[in-house]
This record gives sequence, structure tokens and C-alpha cells, in this order.
Amino acid sequence: MASISNYAMPQEQPGYSFAGSAAASHSEGVKQHAFYPYTDNGGSTLAISGDDFAILAGDTRMTSGYNIHTRYQPKLFKIGDEEDSRIVLSVVGYAADGNALKERLDVIVKMYKYQHGKTISIKACAQRLSTILYGKRFFPYYVHAILGGLDEDGKGALYSYDPVGSYEREQCRAAGAASSLIMPFLDNQVNYKNQYDPTSGEGHNLQPRGFEALSQDHVVALVKDAFTSATERHIEVGDGLQMMIIKKDGIHETFTPLKRD
Repeated sequence: MASISNYAMPQEQPGYSFAGSAAASHSEGVKQHAFYPYTDNGGSTLAISGDDFAILAGDTRMTSGYNIHTRYQPKLFKIGDEEDSRIVLSVVGYAADGNALKERLDVIVKMYKYQHGKTISIKACAQRLSTILYGKRFFPYYVHAILGGLDEDGKGALYSYDPVGSYEREQCRAAGAASSLIMPFLDNQVNYKNQYDPTSGEGHNLQPRGFEALSQDHVVALVKDAFTSATERHIEVGDGLQMMIIKKDGIHETFTPLKRD
């Protein structure tokens, strides 16, 4: 009997599985084997930058389907030496790939300081992360990454990535299971999308609302509101809110309980 191997990745097969019986063609007597190495472990992250700070946040729930594996899985990681780190990486998607990506970037940043005698800039680190992701494009890290820090002028800088390394600097970004719920909220409250100054005229003469620098306290409140609302509508988000505030004097980490059901 002829043996045919098919290495396609069936989306209906979550987690590690050999889907031989599901893909079998009984009419021809041919058995197909498929291996899908990825799974989505749920959760969400978001990031917002300010004039002199950047805030990254993520929930701590780790799921697979309807199962909660743990309620205390962090999605935010400090990159570089603990004492002088000013860079945070958030990863959401496949937790194992997220941990592997974090470890790889962390080693590269530490080696950079050892070789050059100075800490890497957020711009250079963002480019290096893009190179890492692109180098794995044929078997990519199954994560949505956001990198945050302070730029050369001391302003908050955020870079969001797709799984194969394309990236851009943004004012705010949400990722993960509840990104479709959180991002419209950020577009309204941070990016002021489709908002106009009512005193600028009437009809087509209305001018877009001008950019306003948000205070740190206001951004923290927006982050908490975003995750509080997301936990009401999405079963893969909840348990705890991990938040890292990057400032010139260091990274300040907080933890806030969220809904556990």
C-alpha cells in the first residue's frame, strides 16, 4: 500500500496532534498524517506610549480551548540586565514560542552590552527583534510581539510586530484574543480616530481633533478600563492584570486582580 505524507497544518487541530484518522481518505485506502505544532494560549496585551513613559500590560490567564492551564502566566518580560533595563517585550499567542523569543532577545541584548559597553537603544533592539522573527519566517514564532521602551529623546516608544518580523512604531496597540474589543477603544481614547473639533466650523470645514499628550495616571486608568471590559466579553482573558511602566528611572511593575470566571 502506498504511503503519502501531508505536512499541511490543519487549523481544526489545536495543540500537538497526529491527525491521521481525521484526514484519512477511506475511499482510496490512503492514510494521511499531519502534525500541527502550534496552539493559541489566549490572553491579550496592550501598550500605550506617552511623552516620557511607555506602559505595557497583559492579563495572566493561559488557556487552550475551554481549559485554563494557569491563572498566573506573565506575558510581559524585562529585556536586558535587571538593574538598568528600560525595555519590555510583550508576547501573546503560543506561550512556548513567546518564552523562546523572550529568551533569545534577552541573551542578544545582554551580549550587546558586554561587547559594546553600553545598553542597546530601543530603536536598535526593535530592528534586531525584526531580524530574529524574519529569520524564522519558514517556521515562525506563533506570537504577536510588542516592544516598548524610551527613545533617544526620552519619549515613549512602542513597536508592534507580525509573526514574520514586519513592524512599525505606534502610539498604541492591542494584541491577542481580545484585541478586536480593545483596539477600537484605544482608537477612540488615544488616537482620536474620526473625532473633530466642534469649534473649528461646520460640515466639511470641521478639523480633526488635535493630538493631546496623555498623563501617566490617565493612561493607567485607560488600561484598567480596557481589560475590565474585555474580561466581561472574552473567556480567554482574565485572572490578573500585569502592568509595566517604563520611565527614565526604571521599570515599575504592578499587578491588579481581574475576573476569574
